[in-house]
Amino acid sequence: MQLLSALLFAAFAFDIVVYGIEWIVATRMGIPKQAHHAGAGPFQWVNVAAVVASAGLWWAARKGYASPARLLTLGLVYEVVICAVISILSTWQHYIQFKTIPNLTWVPAMVILFPLILPGPPGRMLAAAIAAGATVPLGLLVLELTGKVTTISGSGDYVRTSVHSAFAVVFAYLGARVIYRLGREVTAARELGSYHLEEMLGRGGMGEVWRARHRMLARPAAVKLIRPSTVGDRPVRVSEDASRRFEREAQVIARLRSPHTVELFDFGMADNGAFYYAMELLEGLDADTLVRRFGPLPADRTISVLRQICHSLSEAESCGLVHRDIKPANIFLCRYGEYCDFVKVLDFGLVKALGESVGTTKALTKENMIAGTPAFIAPEQALGRMDLDGRADIYATGCVAYWLLTGQLVFTADTPMALLMHHAQTQPTAPSSRAELPIPEALDRLVLSCLAKDPAERPQTARELSRRLSDVDGASAWTEDRARAWWAEHMPAPA
Repeated sequence: MQLLSALLFAAFAFDIVVYGIEWIVATRMGIPKQAHHAGAGPFQWVNVAAVVASAGLWWAARKGYASPARLLTLGLVYEVVICAVISILSTWQHYIQFKTIPNLTWVPAMVILFPLILPGPPGRMLAAAIAAGATVPLGLLVLELTGKVTTISGSGDYVRTSVHSAFAVVFAYLGARVIYRLGREVTAARELGSYHLEEMLGRGGMGEVWRARHRMLARPAAVKLIRPSTVGDRPVRVSEDASRRFEREAQVIARLRSPHTVELFDFGMADNGAFYYAMELLEGLDADTLVRRFGPLPADRTISVLRQICHSLSEAESCGLVHRDIKPANIFLCRYGEYCDFVKVLDFGLVKALGESVGTTKALTKENMIAGTPAFIAPEQALGRMDLDGRADIYATGCVAYWLLTGQLVFTADTPMALLMHHAQTQPTAPSSRAELPIPEALDRLVLSCLAKDPAERPQTARELSRRLSDVDGASAWTEDRARAWWAEHMPAPA
């Protein structure tokens, strides 16, 4: 509806602009107005009314003042009225200029255009198309009865003007059937169990993430899915390895109960073979976007974020799990009930169990490549060691802390392999030497200890890291009131 009203707004406004330019040029140059231009003033008032109506309809559609069903009805009435205006004005203007009835107006084009852009049930679209197409002979009849047009050659002009509209109605109906059927197929494709997909939020290596809504509970959710691929026209089932990794991620999230781990609602497989799981839909932004948009965080806020990350990782450690992909994009800060700056750890797609066999891990790692993100990867992980433990996540958390405090990565390089080598061999620079904001010395040392090449020199558990963070001077300065004030200023809640 917005698109249609915008197009028609531009069309009617263009006619007004052209008329105004011609009038100004003719007036300044003293050119006498031609007969068809001399009487065009009243037509422009009709154009102005159409412009205002189109703008009003665009605004109503944008603001969602009417339900979709009522908006469709309003659009079909708008189609008939616009076609009536076009049929009368174009015929009348053509007659004033040439003293003949035009062979073709813009009405057939409008009749065909509407169902293609504004799809609806074919029966309703056919009724609207017939009514809109009938405005051409009816408009001619009105002009004849009012004496505006007098040289009509019997029924021939009525038949000739009606033929084009009749063809347009047929094409509009056929188009409406095709578009409506495709729309229903798309809707069906967006049904996953009890969830209806509404908007894609992102796409990654493990599939797609959609904003969705539970059909019965009307509860919003984020649905992550992997679709079956296609070869030609034939669907190909999701590979066994991919489905095992996906199912594993869902099972891991379902086991964890930390409030700082994203919560899982449901898991299943759709009729088309797509695997999906539904999790809570969060309102906020990830740590990568946060720093890019608002700059580095002060030390006290960084400590608050890191301690919440540690809460999630500590539970994962107690379950014998290593996340293996801690990075700013997987750290989500959000509003959560009455809390602001509440952290959720996302994406357990690369999780590994302690003591897991090499063969099992390789089978669940695409093409047996090193798992993880090069800019936030522990040295032992970069070297491909399989005996990883929670200290690899401690290193990655140190990289996240570095990003939050400085807005810069620990290491940069031209290639992923060069990044891996830096993490494996190069000693990092202290974050305080690269930060714009002051960093307490204790926090500076703690971040560097997290980035130690030898896992034995790092904090040994997430619980220990959280305790050492709480011992930093000013660790508790970032209060809930300050967090709520920041969110109210920078990311106010939607009405």
